[in-house]
Amino acid sequence: MIRDQEETDVTAKERVVSPPDGAARGDDARPDEAHPDDPPGHTPTEADRVEVDEPLLAARVHRPSDLVRLLAGILGIAVVLGIAAFAHGTTAGLEQDITQGTGQAPALLIKVAGLVSSIAVLLVPVAFAIERLIKRDGLRIADGVLAAVLAHGVTLATDLWVSQGAPETIQDALTRATATSGSTDPVHGYLAPVIAYMTAVGMTRRPRWRVALWVVLLLDAFAMLVSGYTTPFSIILTVLIGWSVAYGTLYAVGSPNVRPTGQNLLAGLRRVGFQPVSAMRAEAADGDSTETGDRGRRYHVTLEDGPPLDVTVVDREQQAQGFFYRVWRRMTLRGITTRRSIQSLRQALEQEALLAYAAIAAGANAPKLIATSELGPDAVMLVYEHLGGRNLDALADDEITDELTRNAWEQVRALQSRRIAHRRLTGDALVVDRSGKVILTDLRGGEIAAGDLVLRMDVAQLLTTLGLRVGAERAVASAVSVLGPDTVADCLPLLQPIALSRSTRATLRRLARERADRQREAVLESSRAAKAAREAGSEDAAASAATAAADRKAEKRALDDALEGAREEDLLSQIRQQVLLIRPQAPVEPARLERIRPRTLVSFIAGAFGAYFLLTQLAHVDFATIIGQAQWGWVGAALAFSVLTYFAAAMSLLGFVPERVPFLRTVVAQVAGSFVKLVAPAAVGGVALNTRFLQRAGVRPGLAVASVGASQLFGLASHILLLLAFGYLTGTEKTPEMAPSRTVIAGLLTVAVLVLVVTAVPFLRKFVVTRVRALFAGVVPRMLDVLQRPQKLVTGIGGMLLLTGCFVMCLDASIRAFGGGEAISYASIAVVFLAGNALGSAAPTPGGMGAVETTLTLGLIAAGLEKEVAISAVLLFRLMTFWLPVLPGWVSFNFLTRKEAI
Repeated sequence: MIRDQEETDVTAKERVVSPPDGAARGDDARPDEAHPDDPPGHTPTEADRVEVDEPLLAARVHRPSDLVRLLAGILGIAVVLGIAAFAHGTTAGLEQDITQGTGQAPALLIKVAGLVSSIAVLLVPVAFAIERLIKRDGLRIADGVLAAVLAHGVTLATDLWVSQGAPETIQDALTRATATSGSTDPVHGYLAPVIAYMTAVGMTRRPRWRVALWVVLLLDAFAMLVSGYTTPFSIILTVLIGWSVAYGTLYAVGSPNVRPTGQNLLAGLRRVGFQPVSAMRAEAADGDSTETGDRGRRYHVTLEDGPPLDVTVVDREQQAQGFFYRVWRRMTLRGITTRRSIQSLRQALEQEALLAYAAIAAGANAPKLIATSELGPDAVMLVYEHLGGRNLDALADDEITDELTRNAWEQVRALQSRRIAHRRLTGDALVVDRSGKVILTDLRGGEIAAGDLVLRMDVAQLLTTLGLRVGAERAVASAVSVLGPDTVADCLPLLQPIALSRSTRATLRRLARERADRQREAVLESSRAAKAAREAGSEDAAASAATAAADRKAEKRALDDALEGAREEDLLSQIRQQVLLIRPQAPVEPARLERIRPRTLVSFIAGAFGAYFLLTQLAHVDFATIIGQAQWGWVGAALAFSVLTYFAAAMSLLGFVPERVPFLRTVVAQVAGSFVKLVAPAAVGGVALNTRFLQRAGVRPGLAVASVGASQLFGLASHILLLLAFGYLTGTEKTPEMAPSRTVIAGLLTVAVLVLVVTAVPFLRKFVVTRVRALFAGVVPRMLDVLQRPQKLVTGIGGMLLLTGCFVMCLDASIRAFGGGEAISYASIAVVFLAGNALGSAAPTPGGMGAVETTLTLGLIAAGLEKEVAISAVLLFRLMTFWLPVLPGWVSFNFLTRKEAI
């Protein structure tokens, strides 16, 4: 068997030496039987006992397509329930129209349909099970039975919820009143399990059984509708529940692996006229990643006579990989056409063949496609001439010469001359053969008749790919020598991470982390050296104050020099500079490619949910009476406490800044933060503003970040301690013994479970440790500086306690303004505020809109306050602390901007 250079780790593979018969296919065919993929008249011989070197395929696979169908089913259930809840008139009219139409059906037809459907709905699944058992496919039957049991449980739970907890409109849409049992079942207890069973065992993928299934379902639905036993929405919900449970079961337990093996591949090659001797699986260097998983499995095949072949096998499951990523890119990126999220196998085969022929016709070096064929109903293969080279990622740095990079650009120029876009010009798509010629592979994701934007993205991608290996200067020089300066300059607006491939973005993020670590280490090393020099100088008792001040200035200058010396520009900035040296007038403003950002989408959803909750609650509140009875003295007190929070916030920040910073200007910066919170999440806008303010006040950037981080860290710790303390007091204020409330115990147990989960899961543990280490790397040295000045530490901690106290008193005054002060204690108010503030800081909406109002309102109601008073108090509290300060915050923001203080 011929071995290629790619076979380096034989121990990672399992060698299968077997004839292409039932043993390789997993069925019960005898060795002397012909393979179904063999050409007609082919008789197995000893020559057919060829070798296949490939990893063993898993017995079961979790198919992404099952997950997609599960999510689609859940979405359909949500839509049906939403229509039933909010479009009562539509559902009632539809039900009336269907009732009138079916009421004209002959009585004999109704009886026959009911009898036939009641028998067939049980007979068809049993018949299919018998057929599967005869063919020894009992695993599918087991999957179907499990899905049926789960569907029955979901049906019972849904019936219970609709009858006891659902809104009246949903009950009216899903049930009908009967003279005997009161009302019909919202979900049919026998039909949903049957649908789940039929779907899980795969009846819908067999034409004859699919027809029988739909006939039975339609007959059963017709009989139940005419007899008045169900509603149209109940039938739709039943079908969706059975369908969703089936695909959820299949995704959870896995489906039998029907991917073609290497023996199926060899049989398919014989069918198109080749005589294979052996096949070896070519493993990708980066594993089966999301980005490359849909490219198919690749084999190196040797023949009895003639050169070897490169064969790619693509099946349905590989086609579905990366589905959500492609959908998200299609939704969020503007002006970029991409292939359909899920292509059929026929479409994938035709697209790759078309691009292979078009690339060669354009004069580019591309693998020559010599044959295509189907491997059964669920896979296809593409046969290429063997390349026998290595991809760019496998080459050493000294092997990537300027001639090689220019050759790569020549292939791109040939494609773009015919308006062909590659769309995946990463290192593993550029193969260098033994003669040093660059060959473009992985053309399946490309486009014919591509637009200018996509062609420019190809240039930006290849610039980045080559820049990662040879540097920005050589990458730009080779591109300009082949494409010309204008073409290269036109790609600058697209030289941004969102326009690059997923693997390239991951590489750039990794390099950015390494660059930040080097800068931090350089600054810390310089700081340690400066402190050592200062301590050595302090031993001289005759040192004057002027000398000490000069030493501090020298230390600051040394740190700035160290930071400047360690600062490194990222690769994309280096490429931009190299292009601007050639074309100074080139456009550098990044193009707006994102249609919608993830944070914007989450903010919109959270804001819509919060607005819906508030509007539904406000609809039942008589504001005229409540405002008329408001106590305006307490309204003024709430305003006063709101003003005091800005002084307390300034104290909590300056307590962790050893340098001298004006107090009043810091207060103005906190007021400006009220305007910033309107356009950014609460936990993000304030941090960025305070960091910028400290930098402008003379604090070095690294120390400014560390000071704000220390303030945030101490604020988080005090927030947790106060929440636990007030929660403990809330549970003990009505009981003589010091026994904490069940809520506090549940909260502590929840935190303990989360800590155990994080420490037990390696990925989560690594994530948390990395973030905590990065946080403490700068915060701990800063805290040591603060501890040397106890008055600063007292100011910071006192400011945090005062800040929390002012907010609690503001909420208490808002409650008393509407006459609710006697119904709730200070401890309960503090718990409600601390919980609401925590959720507001975590919420992605500006200022925590929606999350804060919802949490505070529900918390006050749970603490014993009337709903009308709770809603009014929360709205007054948010008016005082969030909405009213916006205008002063805007004025303060502009003032600090003019003074160059931020």
